[in-house]
Amino acid sequence: MAVAQVTFYSRALGRNTTFQAVLPINYPKGPAPAGEPTRPTAALYLLHGYTGGDLDWLHFSGIRGIAETNNIAVFMPSGTNSFYLDDEEKGERFGEFVGRELVEYTRLMFPLPADRERTWIGGLSMGGYGAIRNGLKYADTFSRIIALSSALITYRIHGQKEGTVDGHNISYFKRVFGDLDRVLGSDKDPEALVLERKATGGILPDIYMACGTEDFLLDVNRRFRDFLVKEGVPHTYVEAPGDHNWEFWSAFIRAGLQWAMGK
Repeated sequence: MAVAQVTFYSRALGRNTTFQAVLPINYPKGPAPAGEPTRPTAALYLLHGYTGGDLDWLHFSGIRGIAETNNIAVFMPSGTNSFYLDDEEKGERFGEFVGRELVEYTRLMFPLPADRERTWIGGLSMGGYGAIRNGLKYADTFSRIIALSSALITYRIHGQKEGTVDGHNISYFKRVFGDLDRVLGSDKDPEALVLERKATGGILPDIYMACGTEDFLLDVNRRFRDFLVKEGVPHTYVEAPGDHNWEFWSAFIRAGLQWAMGK
């Protein structure tokens, strides 16, 4: 097991950026047993939430032990408060960064599986939205999406002119999402991305969603689940007692990975 911090120049972001890597590429007590894999069997790109950073999953979730137990490489980038969307005005294309550039860079740097089937994306809250949006937009890259307590905020901010949404001023959402009258139906809208993929015959990732029954985002998670049911999109949706916190996310990142591995 190796844990590394990597800083590199990202063309998508136009600057240096840092990500954390957990790499189960050896066995702590010597060579791998005969017949056991000597490199990760899958790669997970795991996104943090609003106001968080690339160290959050390492500090709070136990992801290192989960990765080692299941022989999965995990990469945790910094997404600032971007919702993992492209900001052409600032020259920071976070969607392209997590959907394409980071995957390509880590495949060059580490001994990873290079096929879609074993390349997954996940996240919590803002990162749950980022995983859904970019997992769908870059569906040729990712085969599975693990989305926890997802901030599917597009439902709440569409058409808003002023005031606040979930404690944040509308001006912030305008800065991140652009024209709020056009959010739904755009490539920032997960529903629109699903419909576009279906219309063009594109493949869709399998989706795992989990949300706590006390979570303030429960209603928007249910709304997206209902859309997936209506459209016949393969998914697993779980509700369980819990709030918007690490106790819930730590339990369900483990459950989500078990789902992704077919266990």
